[in-house]
Amino acid sequence: MSSFAVYPSLKDRVVLVSGGGSGIGASIVEHFCQQGSKVGFVDLDEPASAALVEAIKGKGLPAPLFRKCDIRNTKAYQTAIGEISASLGPVTALVNNAARDDRHAIEDVTEAYWDERIATNLRHQYFAIQSVVPGMRKAGGGSVVNLSSMSFVAMTRNLSVYQAAKAAVIGMTRGLARDLGGDMIRVNSVMPGWIMTERQIKMWLTPEAEADLMKQQCLPEKLYPADIARMILWLCADDSRLVTAQNFIVDGGRN
Repeated sequence: MSSFAVYPSLKDRVVLVSGGGSGIGASIVEHFCQQGSKVGFVDLDEPASAALVEAIKGKGLPAPLFRKCDIRNTKAYQTAIGEISASLGPVTALVNNAARDDRHAIEDVTEAYWDERIATNLRHQYFAIQSVVPGMRKAGGGSVVNLSSMSFVAMTRNLSVYQAAKAAVIGMTRGLARDLGGDMIRVNSVMPGWIMTERQIKMWLTPEAEADLMKQQCLPEKLYPADIARMILWLCADDSRLVTAQNFIVDGGRN
C-alpha cells in the first residue's frame, strides 16, 4: 500500500503536461493518472509516448491523451492544446515540463542556437499559459507549474543558455502570478536538483559523480522523477489553494 497522498480534488481534473513522454514528464503523467485526473500530454517522441500510454492502461488506470507536437512551434502547440481541451475539457492544471539540457560552450553558441534553446526551455511555457488562461478563467481558477532547474544555482558547467532560460522561468512565474491572481489562477515553479532519469544516468552519472552528489546533499539519497511528480501533485491540488508566486526546490538539500 502506498504511503503517499491521494488528492480528492485531482479526480477528473483536466491536466496538461508538456514533454510527458519520458523522464520526469512521464512520471508526472502517470502520477496524475493515478489520482484519477483527465490527463493530456504532448511530446515529440511518439514511440516512447505510445509505450507510456499502454503501460498506464496496463495498470488499470485511465489512459492519458497523447498528441505528438513540437513545442518550439507555437502555433502547432497551441493547436494541440486546443484539441486536448476539446477532448477532455478546459485545462485547469498546466505543467510546463518540456526542456532539454544539452551542454554547450560559449564559443559554439550562435544566434540560431540561442533562439532554439530559448524556444525549447522557456518560450513554450509562456504561450501554453496564454492558451489555457481563458478556460481557467471560465472555470473560476486553475494551477500552473513551471519547471525551472537548480543548474543555474549550482553553476553547472557548459549550460549557460539553458541556465538563462531556467532562471527566467522564475521571473516569468512571479510576474504571471501577479497578473493572473485576480482570476484565482495560481502560478508556481519547481526547481529539481539532479534527478535520476534514464538520460541523466546514461550520460552523466559516474561512480565519482554519485559519491560527490551524496556528499553535497543533506539527504544522502538519489532523487527520482517521482519525487518531482509528487511535489507537482500538491501544487495542482486544492490543498495548495492559496499558494502562488513561489518556487519550490526539490534537491535533497544540495543547495
